[in-house]
Amino acid sequence: MKFKVPVISIVGRSNSGKTTLIVKLVKELKSRGYKVATIKHSHHHFELDTEGKDSWLHTHAGADAVVVASQNMIGIMRQSPKELPLTEIINTYLQDVDIIVVEGYKTESISKIEVFRSEISTELVCKADKNLIAVVGDKNPEIDIPFFHVDNKVSNIVDFVLSRI
Repeated sequence: MKFKVPVISIVGRSNSGKTTLIVKLVKELKSRGYKVATIKHSHHHFELDTEGKDSWLHTHAGADAVVVASQNMIGIMRQSPKELPLTEIINTYLQDVDIIVVEGYKTESISKIEVFRSEISTELVCKADKNLIAVVGDKNPEIDIPFFHVDNKVSNIVDFVLSRI
């Protein structure tokens, strides 16, 4: 998959610590001066808006797109008849950042780091994936890619990510 911006996906089973790792990665990347975007993949319906607010009323009146803009933030909500491909999301909406950290999209052909906790599972989700570049976890799965213990400094993981993408 070709993107104009470097992309790294954080994958793993539910409750393995993906979001915790992403928050740490974002904070470290921001401290180094990078412009960072994140994408969270969800298999469920979700609401971004607050019921009763003007933008919610616009959406529920049938608007195909609603933009909320202020002095320092913009939010865009668009109706979509189907799930947009990751390439379209990135290449349409996220061209002005330095790096994109994705949560999920484990079947996409992009570089991945798997978060692995032995209390959650005994097997990696992406063990056979040629795009799996590292594992962050509480136990080394003993496969032929770099392993970072969850207690490792996040700066070491960011150094590795930056060297690979």
